[in-house]
Amino acid sequence: MFSDLYTTGEYVKHNPDWHVLESPWKVEEILRMLARHNIAPRSICEVGCGAGEILKLLQEHMGDECMLWGFEISPYAFELSQTRANERLQFKLADIQEERDVFYDLLLVMDVLEHMEDYFSLLRNIRTKSRYKLFHVPLDLSVRTILRRHLLEVRERFGHIHYFTKELAIRVLHDTGYTVLDWFYTREPVIFPPDDPSATRGDLLMTHARQSVWKMRKVPAKIVFALDQDLAVRLSSDWRLLILAA
Repeated sequence: MFSDLYTTGEYVKHNPDWHVLESPWKVEEILRMLARHNIAPRSICEVGCGAGEILKLLQEHMGDECMLWGFEISPYAFELSQTRANERLQFKLADIQEERDVFYDLLLVMDVLEHMEDYFSLLRNIRTKSRYKLFHVPLDLSVRTILRRHLLEVRERFGHIHYFTKELAIRVLHDTGYTVLDWFYTREPVIFPPDDPSATRGDLLMTHARQSVWKMRKVPAKIVFALDQDLAVRLSSDWRLLILAA
């Protein structure tokens, strides 16, 4: 089963920090969507919370009355999350689909659907567990990924077994009974791990030069996005979609 990728430790071999470095910019986008609709949740739950860094950072922007929960099926990610737990932030090694009689103001499903063997069942099973839902979906289907045959690399490294465009992601939510309230594109910034303290000055200079080249490669996509967002997203797979639904 595809879920074995997360429960046996295979996934953590390729992603040892469980994408903790991505959490700050994802939290910024969550807060932007909440502010657009004046949503101030008093209870938040994240489905597939990984190491729990999103919830930890999000808690810093919530009031003292807000309670946060994270559900995760991977024992490896769950172990990482325990260092972030506190009185108002709790984590559970469980599948939220099996939880009964729970209801939250806000449910977060951040970069999860593309990993699920049966995401239709997941969507139907969690729909009644919250008032609002936020879905973050990678838009892997693009001209670049198809021409470069990049989808297999995404599958093997990140465990994506489903691939979306904006239109497909929104249609899936409609098909499973959701009402889409708002959406906007997000873009992962160029993120590099901290410098290795044991690296030589020459190694650091070479690494920083490569990072500068990588950042410059992103410039044309930004220009196209400023002119036509949908076209830019269809051309490049750098973009994701944040959807607010009820």
